[in-house]
Amino acid sequence: MAGFTRAELESFRDAEVPDLLPGPGQDVRLLFVGINPGLWTAATQTHFAHPGNRFYPALLRAGVITRSVDPSAGMTDEDREHLRGRGIGITNLVRRATARADELTATELREGGDRLRATVRVAGPAVIAVAGITAYRSAFGERRARVGEHPEPFEGARLWVVPNPSGLNAHETVATLAAAYAEPARAAGLID
Repeated sequence: MAGFTRAELESFRDAEVPDLLPGPGQDVRLLFVGINPGLWTAATQTHFAHPGNRFYPALLRAGVITRSVDPSAGMTDEDREHLRGRGIGITNLVRRATARADELTATELREGGDRLRATVRVAGPAVIAVAGITAYRSAFGERRARVGEHPEPFEGARLWVVPNPSGLNAHETVATLAAAYAEPARAAGLID
């Protein structure tokens, strides 16, 4: 596992991390949407990379991915191809990296919601899963939105809001995250 000093991590504030999307000829079956990159993610250029993040362990436990991924030092090309080959994409509502998601403004989240709509129109995923109910509510002005599947399609895709896998979301476990992530993955045909 790579290690970073606080000063090294701070140097990645406001950096961007490119979307991870399947390539030409590969369908996007399931698009996961994070809130924004953390500093560790920006440092490694790998989504959900912080060692305390439970995203990849939850995907493995749910059967969404079929092998372990340790992104803390940066994802390998083989890891990226494993995700792409399964039809999994990853993006964020807001592109700029911060130490905590609560550093984002309401305007940034609303603009991120508009950017997500454009990304979904171009990528054409069958299902999207937004990881973070509070950010979803802010981005789309839906104060009463709940975790789970939403009845209305999102730019033609089925939409779920799922719990955020950050270690800061302490009441979730790998098991509860796996159960939540299995629902959109099942709808996308990735698992039975």
